[in-house]
Amino acid sequence: MKYVYLFLLLSFLTQHAFSQDLHAVKGNLIDEQNAPVPFTTVALHRSADSALVAGVAADEAGTFSIPAKAGQYYLKISSVSYLNKIISPVRVAASDVLMGTVVLKSSAQRLAEVVVQGEKSQMELALDKKIFNVGKDLANAGGTASDILRNIPSVAVDVEGNVSLRGSSGVRILIDGKPSGLVSFKGGAGLQQLQGSMIERVEVITNPSARYEAEGQGGVINIILKKERQEGFNSSVDLLTGVPGNYGVAANLNYRRKNLNFFINYNIAYRDRPGRSSLYQEVYRNDSTFITQQTWANRQKVLNNNIQAGIDYYFDERNVLTGAYTYRGSTGKRFSDIYYNDYVGSLSNLRNVTYRKQDETETEPNSEYSLTYKRTFLRKGHELSADFRFLDNYESSDQLFTQQAYKADGRTPILPLNIQRSLNDEGEKQYLVQIDYVRPFAKGGKYEAGLRSSTRAMTNDFTVLEQNLAGTFVPLPGLTNNFVYDERINALYGIIGNKAGKISYQAGVRAEWTDVKTTLKQTNQVNPRSYANLFPSVHVTYDLPRQHALQLSYSRRVRRPTYNDLSPFMTFSDARNFFSGNPDLNPEFTDAYELGHIKYFEKGSVSSSVYYRYTTGKIIRIRRVAPNGFSTTQPENLATENAYGMEFAYSYAPAKWWKLDGSFNFFRAMIDGANLDASWQSDTYTWFTRLTSRFTLVKGTDLQLRGNYDAPQQTPQGSQKSIAALDLAVNREIFKKNGTLTLNVIDVFNSRKFRSVTRGANFYTESNGQFRLRQVNLTMSYRFRQAKKKKGFELEQ
Repeated sequence: MKYVYLFLLLSFLTQHAFSQDLHAVKGNLIDEQNAPVPFTTVALHRSADSALVAGVAADEAGTFSIPAKAGQYYLKISSVSYLNKIISPVRVAASDVLMGTVVLKSSAQRLAEVVVQGEKSQMELALDKKIFNVGKDLANAGGTASDILRNIPSVAVDVEGNVSLRGSSGVRILIDGKPSGLVSFKGGAGLQQLQGSMIERVEVITNPSARYEAEGQGGVINIILKKERQEGFNSSVDLLTGVPGNYGVAANLNYRRKNLNFFINYNIAYRDRPGRSSLYQEVYRNDSTFITQQTWANRQKVLNNNIQAGIDYYFDERNVLTGAYTYRGSTGKRFSDIYYNDYVGSLSNLRNVTYRKQDETETEPNSEYSLTYKRTFLRKGHELSADFRFLDNYESSDQLFTQQAYKADGRTPILPLNIQRSLNDEGEKQYLVQIDYVRPFAKGGKYEAGLRSSTRAMTNDFTVLEQNLAGTFVPLPGLTNNFVYDERINALYGIIGNKAGKISYQAGVRAEWTDVKTTLKQTNQVNPRSYANLFPSVHVTYDLPRQHALQLSYSRRVRRPTYNDLSPFMTFSDARNFFSGNPDLNPEFTDAYELGHIKYFEKGSVSSSVYYRYTTGKIIRIRRVAPNGFSTTQPENLATENAYGMEFAYSYAPAKWWKLDGSFNFFRAMIDGANLDASWQSDTYTWFTRLTSRFTLVKGTDLQLRGNYDAPQQTPQGSQKSIAALDLAVNREIFKKNGTLTLNVIDVFNSRKFRSVTRGANFYTESNGQFRLRQVNLTMSYRFRQAKKKKGFELEQ
């Protein structure tokens, strides 16, 4: 660490020595609707075709400031969503040059998913967030939101679909900046219902400010869906086929006429997904070793329907009202076959064999309603927004299990056939109100304030029945109940920020009041929780010469137990390994510190950061095994976690026909669970990396390779083994560049397997799971009535 700090200090001193004769070219970028155009590349050149002299990316408000020596320049502004713009001449003399407000005109190339000069990279780097334009990644074609997140640097998705960021599982997942019913019941696993073709970009925010909910101690992942606002009629359609069975149609339509904009996105997809896993377990009892070998084969057939429709009404250029409705429906069947082979002493002494079969029918209709108002005032950056949302989600599951135990010969029954049925109905209703206000002051300062109130009621009516000798299904004792979850969270926040010379700062605090009550109705078990917390955040940025910048940030975050974390009902598909929540679970709190650096250059950008997290009440799932070999896994609050690491990410174009995006993350995590068990401790050094390389083979044809590697890591009860995978994709422009044809192979070597070892005082367990096998997809995209521009830029002199 001392060498890192020494390097940063020397960089600062060296660059400061060259900064004495510099001035700045400043301005604000807006579109034709007076909305900010954030994260746009703004660069100075000596002539229209000369090399880069200096450049930056505009901030979230569309504001830019480029340091430059005295002289005459061309100012180039580049964005995939707008016509590139050149302003000439720009003369820098004895003071800063104020460009004022620069208006960018919309480009009809927004939906293009091919490499064209001046388009956005797959990965855009900023100090406070990383933006991934997922449509540019050819391997994402035909995938789901879960598949897309799995390919994003620093993000990991486990075998159950749970999402983690920089090794931390406490991640807040938002869709269009707001909570979604997709992740209410199943967490990150619910994202498998969202077709990737509906997603425009993903924002990863590792150290959020007080503007964001305090939920998510690992950070925030914001999934932005496609939505057009261009004049006239715009639409596109995607057709998909794949092996194993993966079929779908997606359509996006937008019509803009004066002050009215209508948009609708629809997707229907059918997936036939096979999966497999195995488990080896030793249980030590009475000086004997009891061994179980378990294999599991699963096939899930799901039909998903997604529709999002809405209207933007512009009262005038400064007031817009948006109403939207989203429906996501999923119906599916799941078939599983589990074999248990039981041994005593060694694998040469087989005692019995058990076969269990699952047949599940599942239905999930989810609806979301939203109404949003936004007002922009005369001064740039002065705005007010209000948002109301209602989420109405439901899930119904009907599972039938048959189980038969045999002697070692696999033919002679030991017990009569056991038939069980599990019924599970879950419902959620959530109301959300949010108001945000931003007011600039002085030259570069601004105040921000807002409030948020949410009320959520969830129910889970659960019962397990077993067929008796008379053929009648009767409830099993202790496995029938109605779990009710009531949650109310109210929040206020305030932020103040300003800029003094090369230093920008922002400080804020968020206050949240939380009331949570869980009730088991049949047994009348009530568990109320109420707590109030303050969550401060500080961000300080220093702009260095020659397109460098540093940012130091701090925030306090919380991970509240989710509905599934608290629900006591156990999964019943596996008759020997049960998973449940823990009604006594408490929230975990994290203090997060980060120092980030970013460098822009002509052919790309590179960012680096060092970070540290201190967490109390760390939530981790703990496995316990009974003497009979049956296991239960539930979340527990361990004492603390100390984690620190460094991350590097880059986007680089070595040549016009070659683009690279990559990342590398190394971290150390020390977890102390001695508050519950002295053996539940770990100290791990680990790393993971992603590299995407994209080549233009011939004009209109691209080839992409992407490699992922996650190194092994220690856990409080054992270890997770390494994961390596390679994806391959090729695409071709068709129909006079109005369409693209993409062929991809996900997990070329079928190597994306999740392997782990878990140890306890009386057991040893190895598991190996692959919930998605090698996938081959063919996708065709076609864009209707996309106006073609004759030139890729607008010249202003």
